[in-house]
Amino acid sequence: VMIAARELGLMPTTEGSLDLKMNITELLDGFPGHEHNYPIYPLYKDVVQLVVQSGITNSPVLTIAYGGPTVQEYFTTRYDIRGEKKVERFWPESYIELRTGSSQWHPDDQYAFPKFAAEAAKVAAAGGRIAVGSHGNLQGIGYHFEMWGLATGGMPAHEILRSATMVGAQAIGHAQDLGSIEPGKLADLQVLDANPLENIRNTNTVRYVMKNGRLYDAA
Repeated sequence: VMIAARELGLMPTTEGSLDLKMNITELLDGFPGHEHNYPIYPLYKDVVQLVVQSGITNSPVLTIAYGGPTVQEYFTTRYDIRGEKKVERFWPESYIELRTGSSQWHPDDQYAFPKFAAEAAKVAAAGGRIAVGSHGNLQGIGYHFEMWGLATGGMPAHEILRSATMVGAQAIGHAQDLGSIEPGKLADLQVLDANPLENIRNTNTVRYVMKNGRLYDAA
């Protein structure tokens, strides 16, 4: 598959498999992407360096991470999603009921995603590529929850923002157009009311969205 992909200039990604041996094989084969967390912790230096030196981009997708209750369950039981004006405006009522009424509450010490977030932080600190992906489960706000989940593993806010922008653009082969504010790139950006470098939860203070040079009221 990878030989054919290289010949065609394609960048196939892989779906998490709950099988680290398979994941290591995919690293060695040269796949550009891996979706979901690597399914064990801690990752030792040999695996971390293999991830880094392979050049793969990993999206941990803590929203539905393996190994225990997830980011989705954590925030749907501890965050007032129904109180979010944007959610109220853009989600149908039936979808709000579906996504906020079915999660179970778990004690903090049962959650595994902070441990997997710490492994992602370890890879990023070593020079590896960690991206942000929220699985589409909680449209809009779920992407913020995913970033906040990465922060629980000690990843610095600036690194999380880089993962959410530049690394993601690189991962899908569009870094020449997206991911950073530079001459010649598309004018896609967000204007926030508070600084996410001071508190990562300030990512959810979006006032304006500019897409293709047109400015939108985020509300």
